[in-house]
Amino acid sequence: MTFAATGRDNCVVVAGSAYVYATVRGQGFVMDAQCPHRGGPLHLAEASPDGTRLVCPWHDRGTSVARLRAAIPAVRVGNRVTAVFPDRPRPRAGVPGPAPCGEVTREYRPLAPGIASPAR
Repeated sequence: MTFAATGRDNCVVVAGSAYVYATVRGQGFVMDAQCPHRGGPLHLAEASPDGTRLVCPWHDRGTSVARLRAAIPAVRVGNRVTAVFPDRPRPRAGVPGPAPCGEVTREYRPLAPGIASPAR
Protein backbone atom coordinates (compact mmCIF):
# COMPACT_ATOMS: atom_id res chain seq x y z
CA MET A 1 0.00 0.00 0.00
CA THR A 2 1.40 3.41 -0.96
CA PHE A 3 0.41 6.70 0.65
CA ALA A 4 1.77 10.18 1.41
CA ALA A 5 4.38 10.55 4.16
CA THR A 6 3.27 14.13 4.89
CA GLY A 7 0.40 16.46 4.03
CA ARG A 8 -2.85 15.46 2.39
CA ASP A 9 -3.63 11.73 2.51
CA ASN A 10 -0.86 11.08 5.07
CA CYS A 11 -2.96 8.36 6.70
CA VAL A 12 -4.12 5.09 5.19
CA VAL A 13 -7.05 3.24 6.77
CA VAL A 14 -7.00 -0.51 6.14
CA ALA A 15 -10.01 -2.52 7.35
CA GLY A 16 -10.78 0.13 9.96
CA SER A 17 -7.20 0.51 11.30
CA ALA A 18 -5.45 3.83 10.60
CA TYR A 19 -1.70 4.05 9.89
CA VAL A 20 0.62 7.06 9.57
CA TYR A 21 4.30 7.69 8.83
CA ALA A 22 6.18 9.06 11.85
CA THR A 23 9.77 10.10 12.49
CA VAL A 24 11.64 9.85 15.79
CA ARG A 25 15.27 11.02 15.99
CA GLY A 26 15.55 11.11 12.21
CA GLN A 27 14.32 7.55 11.68
CA GLY A 28 10.99 7.11 9.92
CA PHE A 29 8.49 4.28 10.21
CA VAL A 30 4.84 3.44 9.60
CA MET A 31 2.79 2.97 12.76
CA ASP A 32 -0.75 2.31 13.87
CA ALA A 33 -2.33 5.70 14.61
CA GLN A 34 -4.06 4.31 17.72
CA CYS A 35 -2.48 3.44 21.05
CA PRO A 36 -2.42 -0.35 21.62
CA HIS A 37 -3.54 0.18 25.24
CA ARG A 38 -6.92 1.92 24.93
CA GLY A 39 -7.08 3.22 21.38
CA GLY A 40 -5.90 6.75 22.14
CA PRO A 41 -4.59 8.96 19.32
CA LEU A 42 -0.99 7.71 19.08
CA HIS A 43 -0.47 9.98 16.06
CA LEU A 44 -0.65 12.87 18.56
CA ALA A 45 1.93 11.30 20.91
CA GLU A 46 5.27 12.88 21.70
CA ALA A 47 8.52 10.95 21.86
CA SER A 48 10.11 10.40 25.26
CA PRO A 49 13.25 12.48 25.89
CA ASP A 50 15.49 9.53 24.98
CA GLY A 51 13.44 8.72 21.85
CA THR A 52 12.70 5.12 22.84
CA ARG A 53 8.96 5.50 23.48
CA LEU A 54 5.93 7.36 22.20
CA VAL A 55 3.83 8.68 25.07
CA CYS A 56 0.05 8.50 24.53
CA PRO A 57 -1.62 11.88 25.10
CA TRP A 58 -4.64 10.27 26.78
CA HIS A 59 -2.97 8.49 29.69
CA ASP A 60 0.82 8.95 29.43
CA ARG A 61 1.44 5.28 28.63
CA GLY A 62 4.65 4.71 26.68
CA THR A 63 4.80 2.50 23.59
CA SER A 64 8.15 1.19 22.37
CA VAL A 65 9.39 2.94 19.22
CA ALA A 66 11.45 -0.18 18.37
CA ARG A 67 8.31 -2.34 18.49
CA LEU A 68 6.34 0.15 16.39
CA ARG A 69 9.19 0.38 13.86
CA ALA A 70 9.43 -3.43 13.55
CA ALA A 71 5.67 -4.04 13.22
CA ILE A 72 5.11 -2.76 9.67
CA PRO A 73 7.73 -3.06 6.92
CA ALA A 74 7.90 0.19 4.93
CA VAL A 75 10.08 2.19 2.53
CA ARG A 76 9.93 5.95 1.92
CA VAL A 77 10.94 7.51 -1.39
CA GLY A 78 10.42 11.27 -1.53
CA ASN A 79 7.01 12.00 -0.06
CA ARG A 80 5.59 8.52 -0.75
CA VAL A 81 5.64 5.57 1.62
CA THR A 82 5.02 1.97 0.62
CA ALA A 83 4.10 -0.33 3.50
CA VAL A 84 3.13 -3.98 3.88
CA PHE A 85 0.15 -4.36 6.21
CA PRO A 86 -0.99 -7.55 7.95
CA ASP A 87 -3.81 -9.57 6.38
CA ARG A 88 -5.72 -9.14 9.61
CA PRO A 89 -5.07 -5.95 11.58
CA ARG A 90 -4.53 -6.55 15.29
CA PRO A 91 -7.57 -6.54 17.56
CA ARG A 92 -8.06 -3.54 19.82
CA ALA A 93 -8.79 -3.61 23.54
CA GLY A 94 -12.50 -4.22 24.05
CA VAL A 95 -13.29 -4.37 20.32
CA PRO A 96 -14.05 -7.56 18.36
CA GLY A 97 -11.30 -8.62 15.96
CA PRO A 98 -11.43 -6.91 12.57
CA ALA A 99 -12.33 -8.62 9.34
CA PRO A 100 -9.62 -9.48 6.81
CA CYS A 101 -8.24 -6.47 4.95
CA GLY A 102 -10.56 -5.20 2.31
CA GLU A 103 -11.60 -1.56 2.16
CA VAL A 104 -8.77 0.97 2.01
CA THR A 105 -9.13 4.74 2.28
CA ARG A 106 -6.71 7.64 2.60
CA GLU A 107 -7.24 10.68 4.79
CA TYR A 108 -5.38 13.44 6.60
CA ARG A 109 -4.39 13.03 10.25
CA PRO A 110 -2.35 15.67 12.06
CA LEU A 111 0.80 14.40 13.74
CA ALA A 112 2.34 15.76 16.91
CA PRO A 113 5.21 18.12 16.00
CA GLY A 114 7.77 15.82 17.65
CA ILE A 115 6.94 12.88 15.35
CA ALA A 116 5.92 14.68 12.15
CA SER A 117 8.17 13.95 9.19
CA PRO A 118 9.77 16.80 7.28
CA ALA A 119 8.53 17.11 3.71
CA ARG A 120 11.03 16.03 1.06
